Order: sequence, then C-alpha cells, then structure tokens
Amino acid sequence: MKIFITGATSGFGKAIAEKFAVGGNQLWISGRRGHRLEQLRNQLEAKGCAVFASTLDVRDKQAVNAVAAEVAQEWGTPDVLINNAGLALGLGPIDEGDTDDWDTMIDTNIKGLLYLTRALSPLMRSHKKGHIINIGSTAGKVVYQNGNVYCATKFAVDALTQAMRIELLPHHIKVTAINPGMAETEFSLVRFKGDEEKAAMAYRGFTPLYARDIADAVFYCAGLPPHVCINDMTITCTQQANSIYKTSR
Repeated sequence: MKIFITGATSGFGKAIAEKFAVGGNQLWISGRRGHRLEQLRNQLEAKGCAVFASTLDVRDKQAVNAVAAEVAQEWGTPDVLINNAGLALGLGPIDEGDTDDWDTMIDTNIKGLLYLTRALSPLMRSHKKGHIINIGSTAGKVVYQNGNVYCATKFAVDALTQAMRIELLPHHIKVTAINPGMAETEFSLVRFKGDEEKAAMAYRGFTPLYARDIADAVFYCAGLPPHVCINDMTITCTQQANSIYKTSR
C-alpha cells in the first residue's frame, strides 16, 4: 500500500510510520520539523521501506497543494491518507484564552485536515478506492473544563469525518475516525509550551496509552478487507472512561 502520513515527526504519526514500514508498503511522510523527518526517513529506509518525505506545515494551503501535485506526479494515488497532524495549546477558561493559540489549533486541526483531504481525495476518487483515516480525540466526544477551543476542533474532526464518509461513499472511499484518549506523547509538552513538570503531571497516577497503541489500531483498520470499514473507533487506557473520568492506580 501507499500511505501518506501528516505529523510524522513525533507521537502518533511517527509510530504509525514505523508500524507501516513493513511488507512492501510505501510511505510518504510529512511534518514541520525537517531534521526529524530526515532522521525518520533514514530509519525507515534502513528497514527496506520505500519512503518519500516532505517538510510541510498543513496550515499552508499552497504548500499542501504543491506536495499533492508532487504526489500525483511522482507516486500516483495514495491508498491511505492519515490525517494525524494536530495539537493542543494552553489549558484555561475561554475568557482568558490566547487567541493566537486558538488560531493555531483551528488552522492545524481543522483547516489542515481539510486542505490535505481536498488535495488528495480527488486522486482516490478517480480510482474509485482509498481510505482516509482522521485522528480525532475523546475531546471530540465529551468536552472537558478549560479544553474549549481544542475540544471544538476535535468535535469538528468528528463532524467532518461523518461528512466525508457520506460524501465519498459513492466513490468507494473508506473514511475512519480514530479517537484516542490520554496518551503519553509530546502532546502535553506542546500544550504546556515546554513545561516538562506540567506535562508529566498530566499522566501521573495511571498508565496512559502510548503512541504504538494508536499505531496498532490504525494499522488494523487500514488492513481490513475492501468490503469492511470501521467508521469510528474510540480508544482509552483501562483507567479512563472518557475525556473527563479517569481513576488512579
């Protein structure tokens, strides 16, 4: 299969790329941090996987379209698009929110996903096959206090995934949402803008998900027979019920 992955330089995206680097799959990895992208590319090629790489900020519509044109010319039609790029910034009440953080979350989590889907789905449509996997969140199912705009972006991902499933149905394109709960990646470090102590507190007292757990789920969904599509999958650690309720050890 040919798999295009956004946000591949860390967390879920990196783990997903590592999981798919088997069995003759071809990967096109993308992310903002070029040096990390090149390191990952070298790592995956050492395993014998064919890898293309594009330094890409999904918020940049022109850059997204340029990469999509390169994909069409150099690679053809991707079998799987994994819209993974996303982030949370800040954790506080809406009346004290940082509007720059809001813009970054909306532009990345919603508009970036839309730009990639708009750019690559016509290639799938022309071949009457393909699979789009959107990485959502339990925050897109249940709002938690001080999550406001981040939760709103993930609710949007949920709505857009449902819309894609309906509107791409005539073209035989699968659409899946994977909604992780609390997972120990760089997520909290980014949210708290490098404050390692705050980031560590987010996972204290229980065993969270890890990036490889989500990679396993994505790999499973992508490998199902052509007549089977998982529309929506929510995954939490055993000690978490949803985006609000969790228990300590």
